[in-house]
Amino acid sequence: MTPHDHKQDGCCDGKKNMTSHNQDPAKKDEDHSKKVRNGGGKYDKVPKGFSGIIYTCSMHPEVRQMEPGSCPICGMGLEAETTTEGDDEGTNLELIDFTHRFWIGAVLTIPLLILSMSPYVGLTAIREFFGERITLWIEFAMGTPVILWSGWPFFVRGFNSFRTMNLNMFSLISMGTGAAYIFSVIAVLMPDIFPDGFRDKGGNVGVYFEAAAVIVTLVLLGQIMELRARERTGSAIKALLDMAAKTAHVIREDGKEEEILLEDVQVGDKLRVRPGDKVPVDGKILDGRSSVDESMISGEPMPVEKVTEDSVTGATINGTGSLIIVATRVGADTTLSQIVEMVANAQRSRAPIQKYADMVAGYFVPVVIIVAIFSFIGWAIWGPAPALSYGLISAVAVLIIACPCALGLATPMSIMTATGRGAQAGVLIKNAEALERFEKVDTLIVDKTGTLTEGKPKLVAVLPEEGHDEAEILRLAASLERGSEHPLAEAIVNAAEERGVEMVNATGFEAITGKGVKGVVDGHAVALGNAKLISDMGLDSGALIEIANTRRDEGETVMFVVLDNVIAGLVCVADPVKETTPAALKALHALGFRIIMVTGDNERTAKAVARRLGIDEIRADVLPEDKARIIKELQEKGLKVAMAGDGVNDAPALAQADVGIAMGTGADVAIESAGFTLIKGNLDGIVRARRLVCATMSNIRQNLFFALVYNASGVPVAAGILFPFFGILINPMFAAFAMSASSISVVLNALRLQRVKI
Repeated sequence: MTPHDHKQDGCCDGKKNMTSHNQDPAKKDEDHSKKVRNGGGKYDKVPKGFSGIIYTCSMHPEVRQMEPGSCPICGMGLEAETTTEGDDEGTNLELIDFTHRFWIGAVLTIPLLILSMSPYVGLTAIREFFGERITLWIEFAMGTPVILWSGWPFFVRGFNSFRTMNLNMFSLISMGTGAAYIFSVIAVLMPDIFPDGFRDKGGNVGVYFEAAAVIVTLVLLGQIMELRARERTGSAIKALLDMAAKTAHVIREDGKEEEILLEDVQVGDKLRVRPGDKVPVDGKILDGRSSVDESMISGEPMPVEKVTEDSVTGATINGTGSLIIVATRVGADTTLSQIVEMVANAQRSRAPIQKYADMVAGYFVPVVIIVAIFSFIGWAIWGPAPALSYGLISAVAVLIIACPCALGLATPMSIMTATGRGAQAGVLIKNAEALERFEKVDTLIVDKTGTLTEGKPKLVAVLPEEGHDEAEILRLAASLERGSEHPLAEAIVNAAEERGVEMVNATGFEAITGKGVKGVVDGHAVALGNAKLISDMGLDSGALIEIANTRRDEGETVMFVVLDNVIAGLVCVADPVKETTPAALKALHALGFRIIMVTGDNERTAKAVARRLGIDEIRADVLPEDKARIIKELQEKGLKVAMAGDGVNDAPALAQADVGIAMGTGADVAIESAGFTLIKGNLDGIVRARRLVCATMSNIRQNLFFALVYNASGVPVAAGILFPFFGILINPMFAAFAMSASSISVVLNALRLQRVKI
């Protein structure tokens, strides 16, 4: 039963449109794919015809190989190009490896840090117990596995960056930790080659194993955070794939039924869809009648009545009737498969915010290397005796003070703090990339059902005709709908129960597709339905039709109640607007957003809601693939678009948008596809998210400044520029302290986000 008018042929047309849409935005990627399949570039290591998992870099798609690893250009970890149902989630080998390296590094670094730093806080007993010389060997023993084993991936990436001359953050990390380690090893093994001013009374030279170990451990922590965020990217696709039925019941030519795997279904096969089962593939109904839950496609909570010749979509859920369908689209041609492809294409097109740090490092590294080289040469030629020792010390000091530990922490620390702060405010942030993009968003697209509204229809009015009262009309309607599972029926029955109206069992129940229901209540003929049902019954609705139209213009679904062939009244059901929506929309307008409502609902209802809420623009009667297309059109005009939605049908649009915002009360797939999730599912969460984003991005920029100002200002001093004038030459220990100070400043600044008002 459904008084609504439904577009029952929309799915089939939608799939045709989806096919052409999918090809269009991905044309660039397809052209690239053709190129690499024919041997496209020196970074493509995939042989022609390879059908396994291919790993690529999100920033450099020309990098393609058959095993996971790091990008030879930027050093970032590679991601799988495609996701299949057979993929084993949770087997991110790089994340597992880095986690092991981090914990082993942390276990060794903490005592190493205590051992080396204790004298600076007045705790000399530890070093005195072992003796200075033995202590240095202990530091060497604890620091070596951290630097050479835990930090080995960074040395590999650093080496690759120099080999390809694509200098990045790992170039500096490998240089800084390598310089600190080599200097310290020489200081332990050959302290006599250093000037007297750098040796203590026992002839020992200060070492910096702890500085290198701390750098490695902290950068590993940042990498783990990034890898975990990236790992969730594929979860949306896996969740979509899991929605499909695993098997199908095929009807053979001899009439026998057989359960087969979904991948064995062929176009033209006759399939039985039992009550409560998922529709296995896209098809057309040959026999049967049922109500099908298409919320994963339409986003609307109302099940759609399906009869012979109607189209059905794979992964939608059959109601209480049994259907026999013929398969029209299978495999990659189904609507669900194309939605999966759309989500994957949109997700692969994004770049990480870490490009800022890499870009800075790309300029910073060659400058630091040149300064270190010239510092060594200058001291070796013009420095006092022993000149080579002074040259080595100044060069090492330059490299240590320039090591970008803080640069590696600048983004992850802010993101980690902002994520915690956002969670307290009911805003879940998926990754740093979403923050970067949301700061620049100027257009917000919202879905109606479940985003602006509650997503659960409720009875809003009972309008009895003369001679009847509200309780009687509600009793008749609820008794008739008592056995139905339709959301509109549920709203009427729930209202009757809340008001204490006593219901009875109806007999002779009959559902009339697209019009309403009929039955007998207490011996009286009762009908409940829309204006079409009244017309078919030959009844004159009179002035009630004007009342009904007025209520429909307010976004309500209006049903006539007929008792013994006479109209007895109206019942009105609506999906109520959330209490927080009006104030949230006002605040969003104040923040500079242009708000567009995109919904699969009919235009009349959409206009009513938009008019009441002051929404700038509406797009009604929209199919799932149209949402992504609309967003792409806006993006082509130069707009930065955020999409807020809650249904599975919103997943492609959420992925296509510059920023996807999912309602926490919605589908898991929508949540996984989005950059932000609002726990309470209210739009005022977007207001909080915007304020948090602005504060976080400002914090990140401050961190990048702090990360560089200490190092950049210290580099010329470490090189010895002040020595001719003031006799000042920075000891590598001070260089390590300056490097640590930049990291501390970054951490403390990031922690300020815990107190930001949003």
